[in-house]
Amino acid sequence: MTRSLAGLAALALLGVLVLPLVALVVGTSPSQLQQGLASPAFVPALALSLRTTFVSVVLLVLAGTPLAWWLAHGRGRWRRVVAGVVDLPIVVPPAVTGVALLRLLGRRGLLGDALDSLGIVIPFSTSAVVLAQVVVAAPFFVQGATTAFRRVEPDLIVVARTLGCTPMSALRRVALPIAMPGLVGAACVAWARALGEFGATLLFAGNLPGVTQTMPLAIVRGLEADVQVAVAFSLALVAAGAVLLLGMRWATARMTEHR
Repeated sequence: MTRSLAGLAALALLGVLVLPLVALVVGTSPSQLQQGLASPAFVPALALSLRTTFVSVVLLVLAGTPLAWWLAHGRGRWRRVVAGVVDLPIVVPPAVTGVALLRLLGRRGLLGDALDSLGIVIPFSTSAVVLAQVVVAAPFFVQGATTAFRRVEPDLIVVARTLGCTPMSALRRVALPIAMPGLVGAACVAWARALGEFGATLLFAGNLPGVTQTMPLAIVRGLEADVQVAVAFSLALVAAGAVLLLGMRWATARMTEHR
């Protein structure tokens, strides 16, 4: 009886996850999809999403990898505090993150006067899109990378150091190859999160076509004018996410096989 109830609960959850996507696909004909994708907003929004998320992930990998290594193998009581700060964007609503970024970097924000004196304007620009994506996606990369680095045995690093490797050399030659499948997976998850970012981007960067209008924002704009355009954009975003997920699984599987 208990197993049957557990199985029904699992099937119900699976249905909640799958059926909306099925409805999205089945309810759209090829002609409707083609008509929606012919919208002049599609290509600029898709190109902006791909460009900004690529930059965001590169920044996350460059800055988040050493942070993840420290969280995995560093010492000191501050690790738990830093880990909590890194995880905070997961529990904070994206809209709150957008407001917080405005209060920090807006013209009347904490750093607004300093940035204005340098002639730097971040809000409602493409840079604001990248920054919003970095903030909301950072926990997903750092968490995954930290887990990957924890699989690296400390003794291997000690041996590498005794053989003459510097700390950075040991990280590059020993730790990174071992943790690479997990790092690739973490980067892909962060990329997917950045690709779907909406709330922080809307409040901090706005919804300016060709400048800050990413695919999620274009979907909202499409709902206001033509539902079919929003549906077509949604299907394109689902397809991009599916390709990203399959690519991640294929890449991690290949790297694991060759270890």
